[in-house]
Amino acid sequence: MSLKGFQFSVVEAAIKKPGRKDLALIYSEAPAAAAAVFTTNKVKAAPVLLSAERIACGKAQALVVNSGNANACTGTQGMVDARETTRLVAAGLGVSDELVQVCSTGVIGVQLPMERLTAAIPGLVAGLGSATLDDLAAAIMTTDTFPKTAVRSGVVNGVGYTIAGTAKGAGMIMPNMATMLSFVLTDAAVDPVLLTPCFKAAVDRSFNAITIDGDTSTNDTCLLLANGAAGTDTIAADTPEARQFGQLLDEVLLELARLIVKDGEGATKFVEIRITGAASSADAKKAALAVANSSLVKTAFCGQDANWGRIFAAVGYSGAQVAPDRLALWFDDVCMARDGVFAGGDAEARGTDVLRNKEFTVTVDLGSGQEHATVYTCDLTHEYVSI
Repeated sequence: MSLKGFQFSVVEAAIKKPGRKDLALIYSEAPAAAAAVFTTNKVKAAPVLLSAERIACGKAQALVVNSGNANACTGTQGMVDARETTRLVAAGLGVSDELVQVCSTGVIGVQLPMERLTAAIPGLVAGLGSATLDDLAAAIMTTDTFPKTAVRSGVVNGVGYTIAGTAKGAGMIMPNMATMLSFVLTDAAVDPVLLTPCFKAAVDRSFNAITIDGDTSTNDTCLLLANGAAGTDTIAADTPEARQFGQLLDEVLLELARLIVKDGEGATKFVEIRITGAASSADAKKAALAVANSSLVKTAFCGQDANWGRIFAAVGYSGAQVAPDRLALWFDDVCMARDGVFAGGDAEARGTDVLRNKEFTVTVDLGSGQEHATVYTCDLTHEYVSI
């Protein structure tokens, strides 16, 4: 990976327990244009509140993130600890405190072990440049089973640039951000006027289109930094370069989002839910989420039960406009129902064969219009409860 102008560091702070690196730092050698999307949960963790306050200036130079403790529901002390963490990092780096973002993920309702975190920060700063993106991805994991990264490359007037991202999350994953963190870095120069809307649109098409268990967390943060270190001309809105950048950003975020679903707690199947024939894009999204979040549907996926009726029931209560006598449904290319009734023949046997696969697509035509939406989900297994 040829990402320029960023350095990483990871250390063990034993925030929850010893034995793994759980504190990470991202540093941009120059202040970067920044955009962020945060959880919509009304109960927001201290680091979310602090980072949202600081991102308003549109700049950031560093991000410190810990796993093992969410610093959520920790009262006034939680905000004091978040501010002290960024103050210590800023002092070590010699940058403005206002340019340091902070994220936490882990157990809710427990105070940060500040004595351990404070002791680890000098080594964290001193170690900049010693870690890779993969090291960073591993350090921010909680119940994840593997680190998640994605990289794409683009060109502006003959000068190459890189977009690299990492994410964590395996449970409490629901659109509008959930217990997930994602950090996306680019060495392209991007006009701030373009950066925020482009990023929010990409998040909506990726992280806001996945669900594992329907829960939304207190800590979700998705952060994008663009430092211009590649030496590109500034990418301006409404240009071919902006369209290429947006496409590459979409690809990075969608790859990370799909990896999160594939790593869903206890998941054995990755399922793409496609809704077509909707009266509006909002209706399509409603119907897709109703199917993707239905416990009856998700357990049927786990049991390889081609119970298409549960899916029709889900779209029926979703609030989307539905034409019952025109509903149609497919498992991959197997038509299970048409005009609102069972397709007949060997559809059930063929549909069951599809559900035996680790990845498959469910398509539902609502028969009400031309709009569509896609959501990604997984099955619901006994292992989810065990975890």
